[in-house]
Amino acid sequence: MLSHILRKGVLSSNSSTLIRRYASTNGQQTVLVVLYEGGEAGKKNKNILGCVENALGLREWIKENKLDNRLKLVVTSDKQGENSLAEKTLPEASVVISQPFWPCYLDQTRIDKAKKLKLAITAGVGSDHVNLEAACKRGITVAEVSGSNVVSVAEHVVMQILALVRNFIPAYNQVVNGEWDIAKIADKAYDLENKHVGTVAAGRIGLRVLQRLKPFDVHLHYYDKFRLDKSIEKELNVTYHSSVESLAKVCDVVTINCPLHPETEHMFDKKMLSLMKKGSYIVNTARGKIMDRDALVDAIKSNHIEGYAGDVWYPQPAAKDHPWRSMPRHAMTPHYSGTTLDAQARYAAGVREILGNWLNERPQREEYLIVDKGKVVSRAYTEGDATKGHSEKK
Repeated sequence: MLSHILRKGVLSSNSSTLIRRYASTNGQQTVLVVLYEGGEAGKKNKNILGCVENALGLREWIKENKLDNRLKLVVTSDKQGENSLAEKTLPEASVVISQPFWPCYLDQTRIDKAKKLKLAITAGVGSDHVNLEAACKRGITVAEVSGSNVVSVAEHVVMQILALVRNFIPAYNQVVNGEWDIAKIADKAYDLENKHVGTVAAGRIGLRVLQRLKPFDVHLHYYDKFRLDKSIEKELNVTYHSSVESLAKVCDVVTINCPLHPETEHMFDKKMLSLMKKGSYIVNTARGKIMDRDALVDAIKSNHIEGYAGDVWYPQPAAKDHPWRSMPRHAMTPHYSGTTLDAQARYAAGVREILGNWLNERPQREEYLIVDKGKVVSRAYTEGDATKGHSEKK
């Protein structure tokens, strides 16, 4: 049962096939693609598909399928402010392709400006950078490449749990700095075995986190709006909690694996953090805005929370003076958990599939759709707007 569910979430990277005919749209359609800069690495490594230089393989795909007269591709990393290329291109864009790692926030103002917008594609997983409520009202389809990042992110979660519990970052820094103080490191280093570890959400990623943690002989816990099949609970020996609060009170490590939407925005606020066990750890690879930024800093500085790790910030990219960069006992990274080279191959293929289906008026995979025909159709999301505040430094 478990192996069947795990396989369902894995996307094949072989979904880019020649598209024989395009009957749906007339004239040239502008596709705005907002990606991060690849720099020297992107120029040298064509497998870094998620960068501007390699553009998800779309340039080659358009040429291969003789779509130059159908699609006008505008690829940029310039996304902030009224004078950005993204902002200037929005009024003519029929499609906007963005990604969680360098999101082009489609808030109410931008959606109002994008009069021709029909489709918003997330190159990866997580469409909270789109105002879903506004997309519903405008009839804009929102799609993402569900399943493309699940293995990548689950592995990142396990890595960061171990980095925190084993006190890896300070130990590494000792080596770099020419130090050798074993007691100072051991003072905060523990075994993961026999600890209570819980996931907030047990969907495609959360379930894989549980599966990967089971061999560590930990006590597993989970909260989700949709309870797992009892056979899976038995197989993983995992305890279900009917609320996040219940889980937070008993776990030594809490990993957050739920989407960002109005119900989860600032879920981990001062009150929730106070419910957690003193000396516990948090790993958040979901979305930065699920945390109350300043409440977390206070909880770390007061030693109530022993450590925090993750790769998600709000907004992104994170400001140079973002307080999480300098708070003690963290193991943060830039947002890259879901953009390994393996994941990029999967989500680039998925983007091309979604775009091809749209051009050819073919139905999209059900699991890819977030908003369709004026409704939020994914059970992972709720209608609303999680884009507020993206232009602020905070």
